[in-house]
Amino acid sequence: MQNEKAIEVSSVSKSFGATLAVDNVSFDIQRGEIFAMLGPNGAGKTTTIRMVLDILKPDAGAIRVLGGRLDEAKKDRIGYLPEERGLYRDVKVVECLAYLGQLKGMSGADSRRKAGELLERVELADVADKKVSELSRGMQQKVQFAATLIHEPDLIIIDEPFSGLDPVNTLLIKDLLYETRDRGTTIVMSTHQMHQIEEMADRLFMIHHGHRVLYGTVEEVRSQFALHAIEVEGAGDWSTVPGVARVAAAENGREYTLTLEDGVTTDDIMRALANSPDHHVRRLEEAIPSLNEVFIKVVREMGEDLNGDNHA
Repeated sequence: MQNEKAIEVSSVSKSFGATLAVDNVSFDIQRGEIFAMLGPNGAGKTTTIRMVLDILKPDAGAIRVLGGRLDEAKKDRIGYLPEERGLYRDVKVVECLAYLGQLKGMSGADSRRKAGELLERVELADVADKKVSELSRGMQQKVQFAATLIHEPDLIIIDEPFSGLDPVNTLLIKDLLYETRDRGTTIVMSTHQMHQIEEMADRLFMIHHGHRVLYGTVEEVRSQFALHAIEVEGAGDWSTVPGVARVAAAENGREYTLTLEDGVTTDDIMRALANSPDHHVRRLEEAIPSLNEVFIKVVREMGEDLNGDNHA
């Protein structure tokens, strides 16, 4: 069914001894979207992903994947790229991919054909007969990504997909992800690279201390944290604009953040500037923080150590 949700997580909780890792969490993921899962280390993100994949069982709540309970047949429709990579190091690259394809139900001939196509696509055709151990970290990352896609899954879950990649190969993997999404595959992406989420994700979910703290489209989430301010680029003494309480200059000296007085709107400032011969505006927009700034604000407000290394 086209309108079927790819994943539904309903009131799910999970404890490890006295530690409550996930506490009554709910969210859903639509078919054919790029959905980002984020949270600081130890927030419960990895535990949630492992419950979705049936690696861990929830203590309470329900999870539906691809329309129902996750059984063995549905597992063959999922591609998973974990943070802990797993390739057979002493096997030739093409043989490793073909074997992993067969584990997902592909025939030997189909898996070798698809392995060749994917190696060509990720620009590794010339190392097909080399052992995995002979490849650089970035090359191994691309092979691992090819292994995630080889069986043309309906759902892929990828953890830090751009780790170890230079900008050129990051762009290559992003293009492949977009192509995969455009074919109808649902992509669940976990990464700490907020600019990638901001660019790629349709919606996001943030978990912190086991609780859902952010959920919605990227723009919805950013707008929740909008400042009562505007950003302008241009010329003039911005402190003289009626309704401006404070002016802060950016390091480049060309952009300014104007904090507004209570009750003053962006429209009020625009009208004042339109009638002012002493100000010349090249750009004006609401001061909405980046996703990275939102992430840091949420984490710090909840008293989290950003350098923690717990991977719950």
